[in-house]
Amino acid sequence: MGRPNVGKSTLFNRLTGSRRSIVGDEPGITRDRIYGEYEWAGRQFRVVDTGGIVPDDPELIPTEIYNQAKVALEEADALVFVVDVRTELASPDYDLARLLIRGGKPVFVAANKVEGAGLAAEAENLRRLGIKELYPISSEHGQGIGELLDAIAAALPEAPKEVDDSDEPTPALAPANDPDAATGEGGKLHRTHGEFEQHETSVAIIGRPNVGKSTLLNALTGTSRAIVSPIAGTTRDAVDEVVEFEGSQFRFVDTAGIRRKGKTHLMAEKMSVVMARRHLEAADVALLVIDAVEGVTAADATIGGYAHESGRSVIILVNKWDAVTTARTDGKPPADREVYEEQLRRTLKYLHYAPVIFLSALEKTGLGRVMNETKKVAVERRKRVTTGQMNRFLEKIDFQRAPVPMAKRLRIFYMTQAAVAPPTFILFTDRDIQLHFSFERFLENQIREAFGFEGTPIWFKVRARNAKKEE
Repeated sequence: MGRPNVGKSTLFNRLTGSRRSIVGDEPGITRDRIYGEYEWAGRQFRVVDTGGIVPDDPELIPTEIYNQAKVALEEADALVFVVDVRTELASPDYDLARLLIRGGKPVFVAANKVEGAGLAAEAENLRRLGIKELYPISSEHGQGIGELLDAIAAALPEAPKEVDDSDEPTPALAPANDPDAATGEGGKLHRTHGEFEQHETSVAIIGRPNVGKSTLLNALTGTSRAIVSPIAGTTRDAVDEVVEFEGSQFRFVDTAGIRRKGKTHLMAEKMSVVMARRHLEAADVALLVIDAVEGVTAADATIGGYAHESGRSVIILVNKWDAVTTARTDGKPPADREVYEEQLRRTLKYLHYAPVIFLSALEKTGLGRVMNETKKVAVERRKRVTTGQMNRFLEKIDFQRAPVPMAKRLRIFYMTQAAVAPPTFILFTDRDIQLHFSFERFLENQIREAFGFEGTPIWFKVRARNAKKEE
């Protein structure tokens, strides 16, 4: 914990060995609580990064950041008060120190940005905060952090080890596809989005700013996990929470609103968009949230395209549906669901396979169907069709009906499913040419009619039978 821009997120990233928290020179980048894990002295510790705290700030966002930090304060067994040694102590520092001391938990002052003997001497001035445990560190360069972690480990009793009475061996679980996942011998997994075990389904909540993504996360999880405000761009770091539903675990990730490059000005905004794209690409399912009041926009189509092209399964959520129906105040007649979906499908043609759900996250309506469809789509994404089934399917298809120019027609000898998530099929053909889009759509529709694959894109790869001979 600490005031804005003292290096809390840098320390968090250093401990977890990740880039989970966005770091920059702008104050107030972190807003929600970010969770991770680190290992020290043979023990596992859970660490929470909080937003910069300014007690008694009347503004909405700082107040919500403070409320989120208080939740972390109550959950924690030990507290690290991060202070920038290069700045003079101010009234908020003393206020925060008193708040932490009153909690009755072990408190450690991390005098951050100590890079040199002169600054190490300056760190002694921080003893005026009234906290005995003081450790000069440099989060950026990793200096002095070992002594701080030793002190934290000594102050916290080791949790009793759970005894497993079952005779069955525990199966090894592999990490899911993730750009930041640790690999190699001795690699570890962090409890952050994208670095989870395979028994979880990762669900990214994506969309433009201020369409209700954070409200949806809070509604689905039954918590106040994410800060919600009418200010567009409130969420910056991705916030995740695990929900158990009908025996399955789903990790819902609230991402920052994605907007065009020309619309992002602050570095934190640019980084939050980059991180949102990365978390989308590490997810299994994407919930594309659309504002029912504003309708489907070009930006929605672009964001949906990101999910489609990266092979994520997609569910389209039309949020704030009550605002254009039962709670409409502009005097216009209530919106017609069928007409609205027809217009939506026209704009998002490439997401023809995605189910559409009308809901209100604020009023908590339609959430049951979101959970059911998410579970169903996750199963469809991992469905596998045997080669025998696929070849029997091919025998029944009349490819002459496919609207393809003669020059682009090809003969399929057989096909097989090479991968799942997303389903990927290899076509062994008589010609080494790219599939014509009309032929690809025809074949995809036939496969969906026969085998389902609802909510997930289907990929095709072509291999000519005589390609090796010609080489």
